[in-house]
Amino acid sequence: MSGDAGADVLVIGGGPSGAWSALAAARAGARVILVDKQYCGGSGPSAKGPVALWDIPAGPGREEAVLRSQARGGGLADPEWLDRVAGETHRRIPHLLPWGHRQPAAAGESSTRVWLHGRRYLTALRAALVRAGVRIFDHHPALYLLRDTDGVVSGAGGVQTRNGFRTWSVRAGAVVLASGGCAFLSGVSGTDVNTGEGLLMAVEAGGELSGMEFSGAYRLATVSGRRDVPAHGLVDAAGSGFGDDEDRAGSAALAALAEGQPVYAQAGSMDIGGETMVVARERQRVRPVLEGTVRGSGGLNLTGFDCATTVPGLHAAGDAASREATTGAVGSADGPGGGWAIASGLWAGAGAARFARGRGGIGRTRPVSGAGLNPRSGIDPRAVVGLVQEHTLPLRRSYYRCAGSLRDSIAELDAIWPVTGCDLGGVGADLVRARQAAALLVVARWTKYSALARTETRGLHRRTDHPGTAQDWCRRLQTGGVGQIWVRAV
Repeated sequence: MSGDAGADVLVIGGGPSGAWSALAAARAGARVILVDKQYCGGSGPSAKGPVALWDIPAGPGREEAVLRSQARGGGLADPEWLDRVAGETHRRIPHLLPWGHRQPAAAGESSTRVWLHGRRYLTALRAALVRAGVRIFDHHPALYLLRDTDGVVSGAGGVQTRNGFRTWSVRAGAVVLASGGCAFLSGVSGTDVNTGEGLLMAVEAGGELSGMEFSGAYRLATVSGRRDVPAHGLVDAAGSGFGDDEDRAGSAALAALAEGQPVYAQAGSMDIGGETMVVARERQRVRPVLEGTVRGSGGLNLTGFDCATTVPGLHAAGDAASREATTGAVGSADGPGGGWAIASGLWAGAGAARFARGRGGIGRTRPVSGAGLNPRSGIDPRAVVGLVQEHTLPLRRSYYRCAGSLRDSIAELDAIWPVTGCDLGGVGADLVRARQAAALLVVARWTKYSALARTETRGLHRRTDHPGTAQDWCRRLQTGGVGQIWVRAV
């Protein structure tokens, strides 16, 4: 696609949540265009490994699961959201089992665990999109939103990056942001597309975020490669394991790494999502890799079950949306993330179709101005990315936090923002890199400001100077702003 196009609903992002959004909008009778930064059906973290789902039918079992999730999430999750997501996932699983399998249950118990083969799952979703009449444009990163004179989001624009760089724009009655979270280019498999541009675009249009302090999610991988390893197979220098419980073992291993102690993956193969995978042929050291908001819970604040944001005409799904209502203060991996992608995608797509249908015509539109979109190129985006990674990737910056390190990071990141906002830019590939660098920087600032404001330890937010959980902090933090960051508790 080059030049201008039109649709009732524009979906930005081609992962599971974007695909479900586009399907829901198309089935509601909307004309749908989906744009993806790389290839819809083959990029993103879900395409690189198994996708976990919980299959919990209504009844006492689901009620117990909701209570467990609330407790695990530090009291910030909402039981109604949890129940609705579980119900939506349960209804869809019978149709998804051809691309996965149900994990065997213990004797006398029913299995509630389902694993999908990520690539086959996404391939099937793409085929469903084609059958539904959705127009898919691969290698079309979105760089800015369009807004009409009333402030209603009315489409987006960007560049086509395959076979030369050409600009594109789509006018639409509503937009669904399913662009994923931000992993700060840490190297987690599939997250090279998760650099935060969608969040930046939304906030530039007046959107608000929630839960950005819960961004200290890390994955463990071998030092010699990018192979992920499960925490229950790790040992310390003496050969002692960290326990059988995956969450506790992972926390213990990360704590050891933060203290400078070596952690190793045992030689051999392990079962990961129902697939036997060789972790290491000999004992290998492991390293922490930041997953950020991709497996944290922060994202765009939602106003209701149609997944509308605080900006008229803009909906959000998947990791681009805040998951606090379903995961609270903990991460969205290991099942909740897969179910959330399905449920939020369906709700956002249907909500966007209703909004577009009730809107009528679209008047004159103009691009929402943003950082890194100017034609100048006075600073190398790589320098900005390097500074961001210095203040995000290390365990001492994002796993363990304190007021001193947070203020240090805020000072350095804020100092470079005026230059980034005004002096990045270029055309073609330079424009894409500039926009990516600006997004990485501002997402890092949102996480630091929010982390400084929450003076306690809860879930993925760990303050060494406030090690306990405070009852008066059982509330959510919203944040926003680009030049001047603001944070408020609600």
